Formats: sequence, C-alpha cells, structure tokens
Amino acid sequence: MIQNALFRQCLAAIPEEQKAEFELSFEIAERISEVLKAKNLTQKDFAQKLHKRESEISKWLTGRHNFTMQTIAKIETALGCKLINIAR
Repeated sequence: MIQNALFRQCLAAIPEEQKAEFELSFEIAERISEVLKAKNLTQKDFAQKLHKRESEISKWLTGRHNFTMQTIAKIETALGCKLINIAR
C-alpha cells in the first residue's frame, strides 16, 4: 500500500491512458526477458540477432521503451515466438 500522500496524488494525476501504455511496455519487456531466459539467450545474443547494440536491448528491457509494431514484429521473428496475443 502506498503510504506517501504526495506520491498517491502524483499517481492519481497520471491519465489512465498513459498508465495503460506504461503497463503494456513493462509487460512486453517482461515477456522478452522470459523468452530470453527460456531460450538461454543473453542480451548480447539477442542484440546480435537483431543487429542492435546491447545497450539498446538493455534499454528495451527496462520497460520504458515505446515499442512500435514494426519492432515487435522483428522481435517476434528473431525469437520465434509471439510477444502479444490478441484474444477475440
């Protein structure tokens, strides 16, 4: 439970849409981390697959990166699995 009143006020001031965006970014980063672990891949291995710098991959895995659909598609292809499943 959040005890600090100022923190609660700041959190309440964030628009719901922005909260949802942050949550999705963190979930994608967490999913990438899970897949890397399951496939015994390091950040360096993953960076090489995507022709990226390891520092960029590290940034992605913080959960603060705004993933584009193009980037998600490249990641899914490189890892051979889905990151996002859309249920109907």
